[in-house]
Amino acid sequence: MTQIKHERSTQDLVRAAVSGWLGTALEFMDFQLYSLGAALVFHEIFFPEQSAAMALILAMGTYGAGYIARIIGAFVFGKMGDRIGRKKVLFITITMMGICTTLIGVLPTYAQIGILAPVLLVTLRIIQGLGAGAEISGAGTMLAEYAPKGKRGIISSLVAMGTNCGTLSATAIWAVMFFALEREQLIAWGWRIPFLASVVVMIFAIWLRMNLKESPVFEKVSEGEKSPALTPASENTLGAMFTSKSFWLATGLRFGQAGNSGLIQTFLAGYLVQTLLFNKSIPTDALMISSVIGFITIPLLGWLSDKYGRRLPYIILNISAIILAWPMLSIVVDKTYSPGVIMAALIVIHNFAVLGLFALENITMAEIFGSRNRFTRMAISKEAGGLVAVGFGPVLAGIFCNMTDSWLPILIMLVLYSCIGLISALLMPEVRDRDLSLPEDAAEATAAEKLLHSATQTS
Repeated sequence: MTQIKHERSTQDLVRAAVSGWLGTALEFMDFQLYSLGAALVFHEIFFPEQSAAMALILAMGTYGAGYIARIIGAFVFGKMGDRIGRKKVLFITITMMGICTTLIGVLPTYAQIGILAPVLLVTLRIIQGLGAGAEISGAGTMLAEYAPKGKRGIISSLVAMGTNCGTLSATAIWAVMFFALEREQLIAWGWRIPFLASVVVMIFAIWLRMNLKESPVFEKVSEGEKSPALTPASENTLGAMFTSKSFWLATGLRFGQAGNSGLIQTFLAGYLVQTLLFNKSIPTDALMISSVIGFITIPLLGWLSDKYGRRLPYIILNISAIILAWPMLSIVVDKTYSPGVIMAALIVIHNFAVLGLFALENITMAEIFGSRNRFTRMAISKEAGGLVAVGFGPVLAGIFCNMTDSWLPILIMLVLYSCIGLISALLMPEVRDRDLSLPEDAAEATAAEKLLHSATQTS
């Protein structure tokens, strides 16, 4: 009877997949709406009294404020998700994100209320960040725990596909805004439309989550089938997490992918437009096309990880990003090339250094962590890497590029991020199709198994 109780139908799996996909789409719609808004128009709307370079840095700083909130949300809602269930927490996070994203669209501007305008913007970013800090980790955990062995990679890639859908939707909306409106109209009222449009996704995603069943793995473990009550309380502390090899490996994987994402999707778009004076359509159109191509890249990498494991694709993608960084970025920043060539170079580096890695991230982290703290540790490792790499990486890139009057800091940072991701992939154990109801983390379990094997051979 218990086994039957924990089984889920194909309809349940589809509902979980669509729910996770939509939630991630909403999160990354906000990500791209704000990042492009910060790069292209917010410096005039919320920071008009600053120089172009300083206004861009301040706009990116408000973006970073959201990432500080994300790591707090990761801890709070991650703990809740491991204690009261995935479903309840995912309902809370989607509601918080959706409301805050929509409210950005009705904010008064600096010209209307002065310094209070950027203060309100930062406040909404912080509240939105609290919910976003656990959203994709919760969705990734839920779907991994729903998916059958042998298909977890490709099924979990649907959550990553949400990033593409969100990025594509946001980029397409901004592209339409720039095409349809004059600059004065865009600054006056057009910038609000992208944020207000997100309410449609929010309503549908909330409805889906209200009708979603709890994760079968969470139900199984919470009922004691893997004896979680025997776990020492010390295993659930922050101290235990910070001494976990699996936690630092996962954080390194995230740092590599998220850092590249912040540089390419957030900072580079603004740098091309504000500093190098490129046409605004070049970065927006390139990212939109790249998101479309990602509908092939992401499930392909998910399928390959089911076939060849999680480590090998991670290693190949990070090495490729390191090799491609110089030739692709040198083309992207060179106005002597045609817009088509520049966009093609941006698309190539974006797919290798960002989208391909993200296709692997959710399932790898879900499998590397044990059931007792999966939601918490997955969320914190994601957001810890994101806080440093995405939250403040674009700000540092802006400062260094402004100081050196060069694009080389972007190249150096991208290579460093990819090296961190590569080292983490080389050090991690293979986790493909690991039993998700096991309480311990994979690296610790592997080390214990090796120690036991060594002791057995010695005796």
